[in-house]
Amino acid sequence: MIRVLIADDQDLVRGGLAALLSLEDGIEVVAEVGRGDLVESAVAEHRPDVVLLDIEMPGMSGLEVAERLRGHRVVIVTTFGRPGYLSRALDAGVSGFVVKDAPVAELTAAVRRVMAGETVIDPKLAVSALTVGPSPLTQREAEVLRTAAGGVTVADIARTLFLTEGTVRNYLSSAIGKTGARNRAEAVRVAESLGWL
Repeated sequence: MIRVLIADDQDLVRGGLAALLSLEDGIEVVAEVGRGDLVESAVAEHRPDVVLLDIEMPGMSGLEVAERLRGHRVVIVTTFGRPGYLSRALDAGVSGFVVKDAPVAELTAAVRRVMAGETVIDPKLAVSALTVGPSPLTQREAEVLRTAAGGVTVADIARTLFLTEGTVRNYLSSAIGKTGARNRAEAVRVAESLGWL
């Protein structure tokens, strides 16, 4: 029996996945979690064989959780099939990456294959990731863009990240150039759409 834990902040999606997986022979859903920051304790308590993680959850993102669960079999199941997310997930050591619009048979096959030691990646997303390539943003540029996403001022970003305003402007300028954007709002949109943030 393959023991599965599902972490997704949308109750309907989480419940639907649990119901569908529970119908499969040899798969048992042992826990459901609605927040990223609750996953580690649920893993310790329920000891699943495979952890299914959404990317965007309150408390902690699925990518952050995946990094903390290195050594566990983790499959990202997300609506956001962005190439940058795939790259970051693989860097975090995940065993699989499946988009939510995949057929149920594909998800159950992914769970079984991951349990067998394989790495499973949505083929269309893999091609897209190879085409787009890795993020050109440095860690600090990405951090500055993430902070800028709310439309805050340069002074606010500087205070939040403990940088000078001039340094923030330099990081923003570099990020704008690397994303091919005209301004920081567009740079944030481009970087988010590619999964670089």
